[in-house]
Amino acid sequence: MYKPRKIEDSAEAENGKDVPWRAVTLAHSQILGKDAPEPARVEEEAHHRLQRGDGLRERFDEWRHNTSEKIAAIDIAPDLAEAIGSRRWFRGLGTMLALSAAALAFWPDFSPVEAAPAMDIDQTSRDEFRSQMIMPLALGADSGRHMGATPAVKELARAPERPQLMLVATLSQGDSFERMLQRAGVGSGDAQRVSELVARSVDLKDIESGTQVDITLGRRVSPGTPRPLDALNFRARFDLELAVERNGDNLALRRIPIRVDETPLRIRGTVGQSLYRSARAAGAPASAVQQYLKALGEQVDMDRSVRATDTFDMIVSYRRAATGERQAGQLLYAGIDRGGQPNIQLMRWGKDGRFYEASGVGEQRSGLVRPVPGSMSSGFGMRRHPILGYRRMHSGLDFRASYGTPIVAVTDGQVSGAGRMGGCGIAVRLSHGGGLQTRYCHMSRLAVRSGQNVRRGQVIGYVGSTGLSTGPHLHYEMYRGGRAINPQSVNFVTRAQLEGEELRRFRESLIRLKTVDEGAALADLERTPVEMVDEEPAREIDKVDQPKKVG
Repeated sequence: MYKPRKIEDSAEAENGKDVPWRAVTLAHSQILGKDAPEPARVEEEAHHRLQRGDGLRERFDEWRHNTSEKIAAIDIAPDLAEAIGSRRWFRGLGTMLALSAAALAFWPDFSPVEAAPAMDIDQTSRDEFRSQMIMPLALGADSGRHMGATPAVKELARAPERPQLMLVATLSQGDSFERMLQRAGVGSGDAQRVSELVARSVDLKDIESGTQVDITLGRRVSPGTPRPLDALNFRARFDLELAVERNGDNLALRRIPIRVDETPLRIRGTVGQSLYRSARAAGAPASAVQQYLKALGEQVDMDRSVRATDTFDMIVSYRRAATGERQAGQLLYAGIDRGGQPNIQLMRWGKDGRFYEASGVGEQRSGLVRPVPGSMSSGFGMRRHPILGYRRMHSGLDFRASYGTPIVAVTDGQVSGAGRMGGCGIAVRLSHGGGLQTRYCHMSRLAVRSGQNVRRGQVIGYVGSTGLSTGPHLHYEMYRGGRAINPQSVNFVTRAQLEGEELRRFRESLIRLKTVDEGAALADLERTPVEMVDEEPAREIDKVDQPKKVG
């Protein structure tokens, strides 16, 4: 079986020379040795061992191994981000939808599980338990309702009424005080009596709309009758509170005066980039800032004469009530300190509320107010008349304006004529003194009457197209001594000068007003001991009559 391979260079080996190693092949008998069994015997023993190991468990392991290899070879969940639109992608999409449907099909149910009662209870006991349970009404609970009825419960002939009703009524605009009380549920007799009592202290017409009235109604004397008025309380004025209380069968009025401090509010600050925003940031009311800008605008050019480094100074009428309410009124003083230029000091004075300078000179109004907001379409001079067709003198200015636009007086004056005036149509003529007159033509309707005094900026009529007119516009004329002049060549200045005793009282008031400290009116009023006691809330225990001690 084994044929030994000849070794070359045997002579060299015999002579003691080194012979290089060479690979040889061993036979099967050489590996097993002399005592090795015969091959046939080995195969027979292996066959018997395979027969003994080929049991149920070995077959199951073999089947599981083969099945796992087959399942691993299947691409069950391909990546849907790859090869979109291919057969493999659609197969993965189908797998995802199938798994989602299976998950939804096996979604658990979250409905409450009904547990067996701990003990057997009858229907009466169950109703009693349900009446005391705290659970949603939608699930059949009686939380917040009456207790479960028992045979001992008897129905009432009628439900008892509350002993008192407390409500708040609001006086609306255009409503009367008595009608407001009746709508709130006060009987007509009590409402009339309360109105008479309140009218003795304040005029019912002076009660501002929006005033809230606290009303307390008592128990009805008999079914179907209105509840009697037990008490009524409201703020009639800023410094007065009225309370109506029942004393037996009569109603009595109680006046509650409220202490009010009328220290004016003075606000100062730097003009900055915007005078309006700076004044508002300093705490000035919006209405007072508007009055301030209007008063100064009549004296100086706000855009050119007022710089960002100037200091504004305004004093506003201000009232503080001891109860904490505050009320800001109209502007009393408007001033501005300009570095390097004369300061401006204006104070409101007189019945008409006009601002006067510190020297006693009233408002100086320079320039004409434009009678309408539209632009000028035709000037003063000779032109071809658009209707008559020939050249004639155009003795005024034409302003573009739409139909119905308000027309205002350019300055103070008296209405010397109002009505139809030939080709001028419906017109108004004003006399301004010193032989000066103005006329406003082609109106649609009038807003003044003859003999009436008007002020600068007051509406005297509305734009129309009456008389010789081709469309809605305003024709404005000015006359001096009965002769037409160009309105653009005239600047009006309206002044009022204080003299004598009135000028002295004006200057004294100005000096006294300027002594007001900045921001002093913003502090809270110190309450008197009586006011502190009145503000303490009444305790319910104090309303209970305490038993008298017998000593």
